Amino acid sequence: MFRKGSKLYSISRFNCPHCHEGEFFVDRNPYHLSTAGDILERCPACGRKYGSEPGFYYGGMYVAYGLSVALFVSVYLASLVLLPEASTGMRVGLVLASLVLLGPWLYALSKIIWANLFFTFKAGSEEPGQEQA
Repeated sequence: MFRKGSKLYSISRFNCPHCHEGEFFVDRNPYHLSTAGDILERCPACGRKYGSEPGFYYGGMYVAYGLSVALFVSVYLASLVLLPEASTGMRVGLVLASLVLLGPWLYALSKIIWANLFFTFKAGSEEPGQEQA
């Protein structure tokens, strides 16, 4: 399931969706806010160009929206079950706090998921510096 060659491997490790070896982000830590979500131009291991066209990663906003809704529903339902006497304001506060705290991680996760939707894994990728589509 999480072995090299699966999309979950690349997503969980924030690695190149093409070779699953090189870095995808400038900084692996999504909470380093000055570089949050900044993507390398090319994979340092296989040379795959990450940006296929200008604005390619705008589609990741749809993924981020879906992840945020899933988080919202999960936190709200967990608060209903675990804190049955909590007020609506407290539940909304929990949801907002979780969205703010996990926001940078969701942003990075949405970009790597979007890239994995369009880039396929290729075992034994070419040497760095070779041009790829």
